[in-house]
Amino acid sequence: MKTFRTLLWSEWKLSMRDMNIPLFALIQPLIVALVIGFLGGHPAYEGADYTFLQQSFGALASLAVCATGLMGLPLVLADYRHKKILRQFIVTPVSPAQMLIVQCVISLIVSLVSMASIYGLCRLLWGYRMAGSAPVFFLVYLLVVFSMFSIGMVIAGLAPNIKTASLVCTLLYFPMFFFSGATIPYEIMPVFAQKMMNVLPLTHGIKLLKAASLGLPFDRLTVSLAVLGGVGVVCAALSIRFFKWT
Repeated sequence: MKTFRTLLWSEWKLSMRDMNIPLFALIQPLIVALVIGFLGGHPAYEGADYTFLQQSFGALASLAVCATGLMGLPLVLADYRHKKILRQFIVTPVSPAQMLIVQCVISLIVSLVSMASIYGLCRLLWGYRMAGSAPVFFLVYLLVVFSMFSIGMVIAGLAPNIKTASLVCTLLYFPMFFFSGATIPYEIMPVFAQKMMNVLPLTHGIKLLKAASLGLPFDRLTVSLAVLGGVGVVCAALSIRFFKWT
């Protein structure tokens, strides 16, 4: 346990020195939250019982998960493999598996800090309150984390070098950032665009997060649950099967 704590602390300091994580997972979500907050005081639609901001909180909470899962986690591990760092851990008290767990824990901590910051900001400036159940929201949030992190692990495991990993991460991150409902609400998009957005796993995650935060029923979201859970299980299995430490 002492080895794990030491590794966690050292990797945490290294991750905070890399401005990509603070920028994309902490600062950027707060900026998006500010924009939506200033524009989101009106009802989400005519006759709605909740505001545009309340509808958007689930999407805002997913931004850091997307950043850490598709940019932070896979790029760190791919870079460590490229530099032969993972192979060196084999002859130390730190196992490669511990390194993998530490990176997942760091990504989860960053995501949780980001969500808490967004909630605090929205509560302080606009009096935001979650209409749904907080425990249900957190369980759905963990499902989204599992799915996004699993995708990131597949990239980290299969990318032959850091350049390939960076390219794949970029091609996945930015479409999910802009076209999954994380920044542009799914509900205001035309039907043909919504059908294209449904291809992205994060779209289904945001649908579930919105329903949980607003206290809406999940009976119409069984497909989203199946897609998100299926992607997580399949990608986790692939990452375990094909992950290369050297």
